[in-house]
Amino acid sequence: MTTDAPIRVVVADDHPMFRAGLRMLVEDSPELELVGEAADGVEVVAVCLASQPQVVLMDIHMPRTSGVDATRRILAELPDVGVLMLTMLEDDTSVFAAMRAGARGYVLKGAAPGDIVRAVTAAAAGEAIFSPVLARRMAHFFTAGRGGDPHPFPDLSSRERDVLDLMAAGRSNTQIATGLGLSEKTVRNNVSMIFAKLRVADRATAIVQARDAGLGRSADR
Repeated sequence: MTTDAPIRVVVADDHPMFRAGLRMLVEDSPELELVGEAADGVEVVAVCLASQPQVVLMDIHMPRTSGVDATRRILAELPDVGVLMLTMLEDDTSVFAAMRAGARGYVLKGAAPGDIVRAVTAAAAGEAIFSPVLARRMAHFFTAGRGGDPHPFPDLSSRERDVLDLMAAGRSNTQIATGLGLSEKTVRNNVSMIFAKLRVADRATAIVQARDAGLGRSADR
């Protein structure tokens, strides 16, 4: 049985040019219908609740809240929505964070337009879509019988984890900025995101969690 109804899609990305490209891709595909777009993680939650899409093309790293956290919030209210995470990177941490949040797929931003459309169609049908490289990594992880998470704090970006590692080693924001080649403002922003993602109110509590997870031991460099 077939239907002529197009798949309702929301696109979310904080880069205007890339978001415009996604919008054009959806609008040019007769099997898809654009029902909303968003520029950050908080906005996409509101857009999805209002538009009731079938699939969300979601940038994994966005302002205000991450794509992973936005996915978790959306699926808490709309469990049947298929979320496809979009990223420039193929990193295990993001893959497992996306899986835990309930994403149905993980598509590289460099993928061909036809591949993205096929992924949207598959996600709408309830299928799980991952690139071959990522599928092999996940298969290796599960068949190896490893227990626990592949990395502590999988919701953190690699940069945020580096910052937390140095925080756990007792470094100040100034020292972290010097060690990582960042501005102090960037470090402060990373620290704020770490607090939000770990759901802690202060630096001391974040450091305790980080040290309990084994961070801070390799920061002497």
